[in-house]
Formats: sequence, structure tokens, C-alpha cells
Amino acid sequence: MSAITENTLTRDNILRLFPDIAATMQTSRPSAQDAQLFDGYDEEQVRLMEEVCIVLDWNDIPCGSASKKTCHLMSNINNGLLHRAFSVFLFNEENKLLLQQRADEKITFPGMWTNTCCSHPLAIPSEIGYDLPTSIMGVKRAAQRKLDQELGIATDQVPLDKFHFLTRIHYKAPSDGVWGEHEIDYILFIKAAPTVTANPNEVKDAKYVTAKELRAMFEDKDLTFTPWFKLICETYLFDWWSNLDEVNSFRETEIRRMI
Repeated sequence: MSAITENTLTRDNILRLFPDIAATMQTSRPSAQDAQLFDGYDEEQVRLMEEVCIVLDWNDIPCGSASKKTCHLMSNINNGLLHRAFSVFLFNEENKLLLQQRADEKITFPGMWTNTCCSHPLAIPSEIGYDLPTSIMGVKRAAQRKLDQELGIATDQVPLDKFHFLTRIHYKAPSDGVWGEHEIDYILFIKAAPTVTANPNEVKDAKYVTAKELRAMFEDKDLTFTPWFKLICETYLFDWWSNLDEVNSFRETEIRRMI
């Protein structure tokens, strides 16, 4: 394939290359081929693959919608299919970061350690956003929804106005031969003291760590980490973490390209 660039990731090219993407936001429906594709996977995780993600051009402008399944197939990713995502980093009053280990039932990156919550805003009016301010608000609402669904964190414990948007990261990463990620990932920080009741279908384990403890985890060869989490840790996280009281100073509008 040709390189993924601003000139190739246009709305017209995306809709030409991926005919099963809706030019308008709509609900996904499973296809007849899904039975074979999802053979052996957890039923609930297969159901979640019907959720509808926001398909983007190079500049993070929505140009349609497609199922989570469509957006995460490497055959589509290798042709440039791009969608919107978010990553939440939740710190407690001691400035410890809440990590989760993804459940073994997960279709992509099962069993890997990662940041507090990583997911996608849906192609619904409350979560879409067509410019940066409305898109940030959309991912904050999606973050509340997923923190509840994955970790049992009640919405009133993570108010929208407590989330801090830092930046957007454009990256691509394979999970296995079939699945992967190609996202513009909105980074959200929040300080809170929530009650955590992990959903075992989503989260295998969860724990708070210091920066020193996280560095030690990276040295443990028995542990694996999601590629986006490792990428963020290796480039920005520890600097942001050491300046939590001034974290808004890191906010930027430019998309950081890591593809």
C-alpha cells in the first residue's frame, strides 16, 4: 500500500476504499460472514463489535461511521481506515495512576496491562463532535460511559469538568494477524477517588501504581502492555505525571503523528 498521508486520508478516498462505511452516522448490523470471523470469541465481546465508531480523515474530521469490527480489521487498517478513540489516565489523591489489565475475553490485545480506560466515542450525537471543542466534549461523555461499563465507576464520581484534555495521538498498531488499531487518540487526565468495581468481562485486574512501580512493571518480562500505552509512557507520560498540578500547561491542539 502507499504511505498514509494527508492526501490519501480524504473523505472521498475513504468512502471509495471502504464501501461498507456509512457516509452518515448510523447503527451497525452484523453480517453473515461474522459467524466465521468471531468463531471462538466471547459472546459479549462479539456483541460490542457491533458498536459504531467514528471514521476520520487525516485532520480528525468525521466522514462517516463503521462498526468496531470494520475499524479494527487489519485488512482495513493497512489501507488507511482511521477512527477516533480516547485514553483516560485516572490518578488518585496520592497521584497514583489506576491501571487495568484487559480481560482475556477481549478480542483485541487480551490480557495486556494498560491505562485506566481506553475505548471509542460512538457515532451518536452526544459523542461525535465536528471540531476540537465539541469532539473533546464527546470523548469526555464517552469516557464517563466506559469507566462505568468497564470499572463500575459512577458518572458522578468523574464529572465532565474534572477531565483535562491534553493532546491527540495518531498511531497504528497490530494486535494479531486479524485485528489492530489505527486511531486518533484523545488523551484525558482526571484526579478522582472513585469506587472501582471491575467488570470481569472487560477487566482482569486493576491497581494503582506510582511512577516508580510502573517503571518496574515494564522491566517484568512476564507482563505485556498495550502498544498505545507503551508509546505514551515512552514519550510523554512521566513528564505529564510529574507535573499533575500544572497538567493543563501541556494541552495542545496539534495532532501528534506516531505512525
